Formats: sequence, structure tokens, C-alpha cells
Amino acid sequence: MEQFAYFLASVVRMATPLLIAGLGLMVAERAGILNIGADGIMLTGAFAAYTATYYLGSYWYGMFASMATGILVTALFAVAAIRFKAQQAVLGAALNILCAGMTNVLFRMLFYNSNNLAGVVVESFPILPIPLLNKIPLLGKVFFQHSFIVYLGILMTFAIWILMRKTSIGIKIIAVGEHPKAADSLGINVIMTRYICTLFSGLMIGLSGAYLSIAQSNSFGIDMTVGKGFIALAVVILGKWHPMGVLAGSVLFGAANAVQMSVQNMGGDFPANLIMMLPYVITVVAVLSVSKNKVLSPSAKGIPYEKS
Repeated sequence: MEQFAYFLASVVRMATPLLIAGLGLMVAERAGILNIGADGIMLTGAFAAYTATYYLGSYWYGMFASMATGILVTALFAVAAIRFKAQQAVLGAALNILCAGMTNVLFRMLFYNSNNLAGVVVESFPILPIPLLNKIPLLGKVFFQHSFIVYLGILMTFAIWILMRKTSIGIKIIAVGEHPKAADSLGINVIMTRYICTLFSGLMIGLSGAYLSIAQSNSFGIDMTVGKGFIALAVVILGKWHPMGVLAGSVLFGAANAVQMSVQNMGGDFPANLIMMLPYVITVVAVLSVSKNKVLSPSAKGIPYEKS
């Protein structure tokens, strides 16, 4: 039972960065913006969190730095995609390349030296058991013994569900992503809505990067996202652009990662490369299964808006 509880808790931890990034991407896609540069933004957020924590001495500064960096990097994408109507898929791909190269160079400049190619350990978010709830058998260890960012991700899921499903703001966002011209005719500012949603997605993706470097671990590694930004994009599709669906999809991929780690820790004769493929294989299968069911994405996703 103890090992099973530990495994389920690891599923929650592995799902958290996908959940937070997926929620941000979902909001942006609901407004018609497709950002495949999520992996690069997540990587930049992880580096910003790590660097700020090291130089400023607090993981809280690291968290805020990751969100600010996520917004800043995403602003470049937003201006090019919304103002200048550039191809969003091309912009996202370029952003991934830019962020990977930039974090690599800066990390080596700031934390490496010629004699010691090793990073620096920083302070990370501690585990915050929730009083009383953490004493519940099994459930206490699975859900109520995590770091602050895990709890924040769960709260954001319900907050975004309320925003998108129960408020006029959510209705406007959905209208902008489905029928921007009709939304414009009703007085909704399509351009401003897309900017706000895109920048919000950057904040969330940056936060997911902070989780990787100063919550799930206490260090930064080159290309440490290992494709999690792309998996977050798949989570949005699997979740059918619904906050609760994104939560379910994140748990699925979190479970795949937890299984991968468990099998690796067991040792044995399992081919390591095949085990590491598991989350990505599940990504492809899940997206194909959803596509087969003809789930429709927001009609205007990825299409620049031309105000008539």
C-alpha cells in the first residue's frame, strides 16, 4: 500500500507541469492562437526560475521570474502572430530553437566554468502537507503532501473551468476563437482578447517551467523539458479544449512518466530507450484516438484575424 501511494503521488507530481502549461495553451487556443513554442517557453521559464532563485536567494523570486519571463517571451510571439499576422506554426518552431539555444548559452556562461562542468543546486519549494487532510489513509499521501505549485495548478484548473464555462469572459474568449468576425460585430475586441489570452498562456507555461527546476527538482539542465511542452499541446487536444479534460489528459501522461520512472528504478534487462519512449508513444496514440473521433478544435485556431 505504501508503494502504491508513492506511485500515485508521483503521478500527481509528473502531471503538474503538463496541467499548468496545458491550461494556458487551452485558453490561448480557445481564443484562436496556436503556440507550438510551448516547449521553448517552458525551458526559458525553468532557467529564469533557477537563475533568480540562485542570485536572489528565494524560490518565490524564482517563481515570479519564471512567470514574467514566460510573458516576455510569449509577447514576442504574440506581436508577430497577432500584429504582423505571421504563420503561428513557424513562429512557434522558431521560438523553440531560439529558447533552447539561448538557455544553453546563458546556463554555460553563468554556472559553468572551464574546470568544472557542473550546475549549482538551489533552494526549492518544500513539501507542504495540508493539516488533517494529509492524515487520510492513501489519499493523504497522494493528494495532500505536495509543494505549493502543485496545489496552485489544481486550483487554477477549477478557476479556469469557472471562467470559461460560467462567466461572460469565457463566452467572449470562445466566441473569438470560433467566429472572430461575429464576435467583433458584437463589440468584442478580438485583438485585445487574443493578446491577453496569449500572454496568460505564457505566464502559465513559464510557471510550469519553474515547477521543473525549483519544485520537482532543485537544479537546471540543458533541454530539461525533454518535450514536455509538446506533450502539453497533446494534452489540450486529448482534453478536448476543456479544463477538466486537460486535467484528465495530464494525469494520463503523468502516469506514463511515473511508470517509466518506476520501471527504470527496478533495473533489470529492460531496454532503457524503449522505456523512455513510453510517454511519447502514448502521446501519439492518444492524439490519434481523439482525431479519429472527429473532435473539432476552435474554428479560427491559427488563423490571423483581419479586421474588416
